[in-house]
Formats: sequence, C-alpha cells, structure tokens
Amino acid sequence: QVQLVESGGGLVQPGGSLRLSCAASGFTFSMYDMSWVRQAPGKGVEWVSGIYSDGSRTKTTDSVKGRFTISRDNTKNTLYLQMKSLKPEDTAVYYCAKDLYGSSQRGQGTQVTVSS
Repeated sequence: QVQLVESGGGLVQPGGSLRLSCAASGFTFSMYDMSWVRQAPGKGVEWVSGIYSDGSRTKTTDSVKGRFTISRDNTKNTLYLQMKSLKPEDTAVYYCAKDLYGSSQRGQGTQVTVSS
C-alpha cells in the first residue's frame, strides 16, 4: 500500500534551517508529481510547494519563495524540502502529498517549530 513517511522536523531558532524528507513506497514514485503542505496550530492546511514527477518544474507559494526549495531523488523514492531563513510563522506540521497541490494522500507529518 501507499506509504509516505516524513522526517527531519524539529525545533529551530528563527533564521535557522532544516531539511525535511519524505520516503515514499507502495507506488511508482517517479511517475507522480509530489508536494508539501503544512498545517499551523488552529489553522487550515496550506499548500507550500509542488514538483513535477521528473523534477523539471517546481511551484512554490509566495510566502516561502526564496526560502524553501523542493526537490526529489527518484532513485531513492524520496522527496525533500530544504527550508532556510525560518520564521516563527513557519511553525506547523509539514506533510508530503502524492500530487502537485497537496489534495491527495498524505503522510503522518513532521513537526517544525521555529522559536527562540
């Protein structure tokens, strides 16, 4: 069955960096667009970034553009989200999803907390 397992979250100070990973299994990863979404405490799900199946194109929401970079390694069936210059408002549970805009199946999420 489809499994998406996120990792790499944690507590980081403002201005810090983290790299999230999403290990995928149970489907042909290289054939699917993928994405990251997040959900802050008390708020709805926000789409963050998406990447085409072959990695040729990416899309990113304006609030993280220039700070977050989505990438993938189809040989390792893994999706990444490199985050830098983190802000307190980036605090959320981050999920990977099995489509470009985060509306499909997601993993269990990884918590990112940005605080001093």
